Order: sequence, then C-alpha cells, then structure tokens
Amino acid sequence: MNYDVIVIGSGPGGYVAAIRASQLGLKVAVVERSELGGICLNWGCIPTKSLLKSASVFEYLQHAQDYGVTIDGEAKADFAAMVKRSRGVAEGMSGGIQYLFKKNKIDVIKGTGKLLGNKKVEVTTESGEKQEYQSDHIILATGARSRQLPNLPQDGEKVIGYRKALVLDKQPESMIVVGSGAIGSEFAYFYNAIGTKVTLVEYMPNIVPVEDEEVSKQLARSFKKAGIKVMTGAEVTKVDTSGDKVKTVIKTKKGEEEHEADIVLSAVGITPNLENLGLEDVGVEIENGRVKVDEFYQTSVKGVYAIGDIVPGQALAHVASAEGIICVEKIAGHHPEGLDYGNIPGCTYTVPEVASVGMTEKAAKDAGYELKVGKFPFSASGKASAAGHKDGFVKLIFDAKYGELLGAHLIGANVTEMIAELVTARKLETTGHEIIKAVHPHPTMSEAVMEAAAAAYDEVIHI
Repeated sequence: MNYDVIVIGSGPGGYVAAIRASQLGLKVAVVERSELGGICLNWGCIPTKSLLKSASVFEYLQHAQDYGVTIDGEAKADFAAMVKRSRGVAEGMSGGIQYLFKKNKIDVIKGTGKLLGNKKVEVTTESGEKQEYQSDHIILATGARSRQLPNLPQDGEKVIGYRKALVLDKQPESMIVVGSGAIGSEFAYFYNAIGTKVTLVEYMPNIVPVEDEEVSKQLARSFKKAGIKVMTGAEVTKVDTSGDKVKTVIKTKKGEEEHEADIVLSAVGITPNLENLGLEDVGVEIENGRVKVDEFYQTSVKGVYAIGDIVPGQALAHVASAEGIICVEKIAGHHPEGLDYGNIPGCTYTVPEVASVGMTEKAAKDAGYELKVGKFPFSASGKASAAGHKDGFVKLIFDAKYGELLGAHLIGANVTEMIAELVTARKLETTGHEIIKAVHPHPTMSEAVMEAAAAAYDEVIHI
C-alpha cells in the first residue's frame, strides 16, 4: 500500500503524469472512480472528434457532385450509428490507457480518492469500502465538469450539458446552444451539419471570444452560411421546460426575444472538481476557485500537487499533460523548465477549423508593441482550391522591432494540424524572415504560413 507517487484522476493530466513517473523509476498508483482516460478520452476530446468526423463525411457526400462524384440515392445521417461509433472510439482509447498502465507497471485503484494528511490517501469503492494508501507524493488531477448557470439549470433531458449531448437517444429537430467557446461551437457545427436547426447564443460581442476578432467574424460568417443562427451580445434569461419544447427568453441589445427548441445545450464553461477531496481538512490553499500551486505544481501542503483543470491556466488536455510531466520530473529530481502559458495552442474543430497561439492583434497593440501583420487567404491557395476548402486564412503578428512572432491565428480546413509549426517557431524565438526563408512544400495548406509571414514584410508572392 506504499507508493512513491499516487495520482488521483486518470485524465490526460493524470495518466500522462503516472506514465512519466513510472518511466523515471517511481512506483506509481492511479486512483480512478470512473473510466480510465477521464473526461477527455471518454466524454470530451475524443468522442466529439468522432462525431465531427461523421458530420464531415456526411457533408462530403452531400457535395459529392462538386468533386465529380455521382451517388445514386440519398445520403442520410444515421444519428444513432454516429453516437455508437463515437462511443466505440472512446472505449478503444480508454482500453489503450489500461494497456499503457499495465505496460508501465502502474497500479489502478478503483474508487474515489480523498486526502487524509500525513501522506495518506483514502479510497472509497463503489460498495462503500474504504482503504488507506501511503505515498510521499500525491498528485491531484481530478479535472472538471460542465458549469451550471443559475438561470439555466440542467435537467439532463431538455436542458443538457456536453456529456448528454454526446449520447442523446434521438437527434433533436432544433437546438439552442448557449456559449460559443470550443465546446459550444463544435456541437453547434455537428448538429447543424446533420440537419438539426441550431441557434448559437453568445454573451460576448463575438463567437469564440478568446480568438482574434478577424477569426471570430470569419467563423460567424461560415456558420451563418451553413445555416446556423448566430446571436452575439445575447443572454438566455429564462427557460421553461414544462411543455413539449423548451421555451427560452433571450435578451439582446434590441430587447427580449422568445425562442423555443427541442433541446437547450449549456456550454458556458467548466467547474473544477474540488469537492470531497479533503482539501480543507489538510490545508490545501484555494485561490479564485482553483488550487494554488507553484511553477512545479506543488500546493501549499508539502507532498501534495495539483495539475490540469483544477489549477490556474488554460483548461486544455495538452496543458494538463504538459503540467503532469513537469510535475513528476521535478519530483524525480530533474530540473524541468516551467510551462510557458503564453505559448499554448488552442484548437476548435468546427468547419472551418480554428487554431491559434500567442497574442491576438488587439492584445499585442494593448501591450504597446509596434506590429507587422501578415494575412494570407486560403482562397489564394492552390491546395485549398483543389480540396474545395477556400474559406479562411492564416494571420501572423510580428513585433516590428525584433521580428518576434507574437501571435498566429488560423481558420480553415485542417489548420489544427498546422498550428504546431507556429508553436515551435515561437518556442525557438524564430523571426518573420526565418519563416519566409523556410521552404514550405507545394502544394500544401501550410504554404499559407510562409505567405502570411511574407505578407507582413511586403514580400508576398501569391496575392
């Protein structure tokens, strides 16, 4: 019952931390009350991408003639089959984590973990049995859940969160999605693509509000073109679930409007899972609703660490994984570099996709930088034209004085696969001219990165 490291939670923060700790020669156990892989693999990143792929295939079939392909008969969206496929993909990934744990000799303790102090963890099984475990280092990686708004209570039937949206019994004819961050926008795209009438409601002036304003406006145009009703500067103030449909009151600048739909999806952020962990009992300090940690994720209690959605920083799977690796490398006596939260990529897997890293143009101006901004539209890209995906652009923001890449903002087909180049460029402090001189293959979508850099320095060829 004694371990070098016990990790509570097996999501992308917890399982990565556990595997890296084992690689470093530490004896490791993971406490998990549900499926291995956490929300990301089971109810987030992976199953949503499966649904989005199904929607993408359906859209391709609907536009097959655009590519010179004739299909006899009508393509239909089989919602139940799409959901079944997504669950199968998630289960396969969760099984993969089980294999990795076995390969790395990591013990899995099924149940709910709680800190007891004195380097002890209490685990309660589903049957209510309690068992204590000892460890010099305890890592909290308990993740988060869908945030509930007082004026938008979720009943799990007509007003739902993202988990329920993945496994609805039948496809709704109409849906109101509240919140246009990555989760809300992805579900809005998916359901609209397979034939549901979708209204997307966003409180801020632009959808995907953390993105550069030009990207937000382009995505809104694409959504509207696809048939999604986009309402910005809007707020759902009332819901009535007493009838067959959900009746809502949406407050806008022009006044209040009444809308109804089969389903309302609340996608207004997340709430960290901090309850019943024994944090208060052992003295772990909380600040602004998150666990307070140092740059290596040590909490206010020696030997207790926290990573992922329960600590400050972007609530993203790849952030949690990076934090987990840094945390255990420090525990093992290595000297890891702290995480640069200013160089974290963000991705939204809509059509078109959105990907970004670093400062928006507004943030860079507000920070006092003199800028060189380059933008290259995919309408001028040979590969994009051949693929039939000309919507979007690459926008790069440079410091005019030193040539530093301050931010990169992409919207278009497959741009989530392109952003890593720009994350690496920023990590290596690459300049604009170095990107221009780095030969990019032709024809590719990634040429737009080189062209956007060239546009910033008035050297662009193809526009």
